[in-house]
Amino acid sequence: MPPHPDSPRKPLRVLTNFARFPEQWALSNGWSGTSKIVHAFQDFVDSLAECDVVLVNCELSLTYRLCLYFAILPWKRKPLLVADLVLSYPESRSARFKTAFKKAILRRVDHFINYFKYSEGYGKFYGITADKSSFVHFKSNLRYRQETVANPDGEYVLCLGRSRRDYDTFFHAVEKLPYPAAIPRPNFAQLREHGSRFTRQMTELPPGLQLLDDDGTQQAMMRMIAGAKVVALPIIPNTFQLAGVSVCLDAMLLGKCVILTEGAGVIDALTDEALFAHVSDADALAAQIRAAWEDDNLRLSTARKGYEHAVSVGGEPELFERILGAVTNWMGSTARR
Repeated sequence: MPPHPDSPRKPLRVLTNFARFPEQWALSNGWSGTSKIVHAFQDFVDSLAECDVVLVNCELSLTYRLCLYFAILPWKRKPLLVADLVLSYPESRSARFKTAFKKAILRRVDHFINYFKYSEGYGKFYGITADKSSFVHFKSNLRYRQETVANPDGEYVLCLGRSRRDYDTFFHAVEKLPYPAAIPRPNFAQLREHGSRFTRQMTELPPGLQLLDDDGTQQAMMRMIAGAKVVALPIIPNTFQLAGVSVCLDAMLLGKCVILTEGAGVIDALTDEALFAHVSDADALAAQIRAAWEDDNLRLSTARKGYEHAVSVGGEPELFERILGAVTNWMGSTARR
């Protein structure tokens, strides 16, 4: 249990699967502590006695298993917080039945840390409401890892990413426009695995669309983004959060004007740092691409504000500090109840 707010605060021991999480840390809110990094479910179970709180990053299966373990062995239970839990929209009746079961399991999570402020779907289908959640800004994966140069100019409109990306709408949009466009050479297995929409045959792609070489490295992604004048990241419908938020922030860090689909993680976290289009609306996406391509003032202003945002959210150290802030704030508020 969290310490009483009037008692001397002991260092908090965090058990987590976050890679590279700080082993020792101290926050400006007065909390400090240590972290132990493990990955396998059994390693979590074996290490519970050594921790005050369990923090799971992103892994749905691990989250379910820990919830069930604590239900079966309640005397082993420790506070369970989960960051960046990626959940899908239940399309079919059978999927909704399974979702109801998942919702019952997820009630055993004490608190969720999200990279979006609000999602009606998370609350409606999974019971993850605002009172059980904290919002933190995500970070650019390139920050501190690669030498980056911000350059708002380029040669093409770029769509990239594999997580729930709506390439079909992008194709319909660029077919309405005279500007050069590009995508990474598609890996269809990865696109299917991550729920992206790319239904066209390779022979049916828009005329003149460039296929950029992509070996999956950060250097390849930087090269593709560096050549872009505008980066468009449309998302498929019924997506509960901004998929591929790191790609968005990487493009901003490289100085590009970014166009996003409206939705959770976008309109609740950004204002004029990007341009927005309605989901699955090729006309709206085409209009925003046209505006960004032809209006240099709009493009440069949006790119500058996006760059400033990407710089402000920092990289991995700043993200970990925000996550630990959310964890300790929740622990403190629980102690005061």
